[in-house]
Amino acid sequence: MSALANRPSSGAMGGIAGSSTDGSIDNNVLSQYKVLTLTFNQDCTSLAMGTRKTYALFTISQDNKIDEIYDCAYDDVCIIERLFSSSLTALVSNQAPRKLKVCHFKKGTEICSYSFANTILAVKLNRLRLIVCLEESIYIHNMRDMKVLHTIRDVPSNREGLCALSSNSDNSYLAYPGSSITGEIQVFDTLSLKPGIMISAHESPLAAMAFDMSGTKLATASNKGTVIRVHSAVDGTRLFEFRRGVRRVATIYSLAFSPDSVFLAASSNTETIHIFRLANPKEKAPEEATWMGYFGRKLSDVAHYLPKQTSEVLTQDRSFAFVHLQSPGMKTTISMNVLNKTLKLFVAGYDGVVCVYEVNTIDGGECKQISQYLLFSMSPNSTNQQTITTNEARNSTGKYKFYISIYIRISINLDGPTKIYSANVIANDNTSVPLSSTPPPTSPTSGKNHVHQSSNISIDEQNFPRLPSPPQGVYD
Repeated sequence: MSALANRPSSGAMGGIAGSSTDGSIDNNVLSQYKVLTLTFNQDCTSLAMGTRKTYALFTISQDNKIDEIYDCAYDDVCIIERLFSSSLTALVSNQAPRKLKVCHFKKGTEICSYSFANTILAVKLNRLRLIVCLEESIYIHNMRDMKVLHTIRDVPSNREGLCALSSNSDNSYLAYPGSSITGEIQVFDTLSLKPGIMISAHESPLAAMAFDMSGTKLATASNKGTVIRVHSAVDGTRLFEFRRGVRRVATIYSLAFSPDSVFLAASSNTETIHIFRLANPKEKAPEEATWMGYFGRKLSDVAHYLPKQTSEVLTQDRSFAFVHLQSPGMKTTISMNVLNKTLKLFVAGYDGVVCVYEVNTIDGGECKQISQYLLFSMSPNSTNQQTITTNEARNSTGKYKFYISIYIRISINLDGPTKIYSANVIANDNTSVPLSSTPPPTSPTSGKNHVHQSSNISIDEQNFPRLPSPPQGVYD
């Protein structure tokens, strides 16, 4: 059962594709586990996942555990955002891409819904504002009553819906591309509803942006993905510059600051997640007394005499710590949080697997994987999660040795009636247990499963009623 630790990049279900004798499996079974969106909330205490047939919310506890708290049958949720640890969620479905629904998931009720002229590409939340990003316009809502406060029109074409909203209520800044040709960033104050500074971040178009928890630092990456820059959201000053790589272009999937803004992580379509340390020159550790250290210092001394591109390569800092992914190329979203006084990096893959790493904030280097979670199992709307805790070191092949107890349920159609095969398996790297044809046990109904009121209603846009504004107060 080491297949999970070395899962294929084609998806979480890829490991069972060959279970039937003809090498096929019901496409409907596979499609319902296709992950459409994965988002951490603002403080990395929750994770939301949308698939073809359902969306689910998970909590992240202080002991690094990820537990499901809500599971709803709802088709094609492509955007889901949760407001911190409250019960408020914002949803968009591919079946109604111009419709935003704001829900109270604990009560299973819809607070309000809004229709827009074009497809919704992104939704961002903080305690004061809700942002809806279309390709050429951005709508700013008041979180208290959900009314539209301001509309930013004539935004440069933003087909990916790239934008970032600070989670800090005092510095509630919005950042979005100021150009579709270069890497300019427009910063907008969502409290005063006035545009702020324009930052010339990169020569190439932007690919990723993220604010730190204070809302004063903004990390950016271009579509080349070789350089990560950190700017002041207040005056636009370039604070830090890091080089992810030199030899090849990469697609940056996600950027995430640590809660104290000392570390910045970047995931991409390469096999490595880089973690950079935001330290001023006087705070950097002294270089070792080696010829490499001497050579590096001399290069820095003469860098200003060299062409700009050459000098930038010589003076940019490299990553402080890193993670080697088991599935390079898999789309990921990342977040960082301090749990039990230790900085943890959470890597959520679009194959439905979340890996948790411990970051050594003193020495850096390769991060230690401490746990791994499968967000869904083989049965629809199941709340069972498979957890792997890896406390042993990697062997020479990069694989983990571990024991796992997992329930497997496979549906196979062999040119006749569908057969259900199931088994309770306890195995290690060197064992295999055949499947039996006994029916699976019936799971007791879990109290944390709720069905949204509208889950069985057609998602056609004409069927969304406009509800009255919610009463003032928090959503808990």
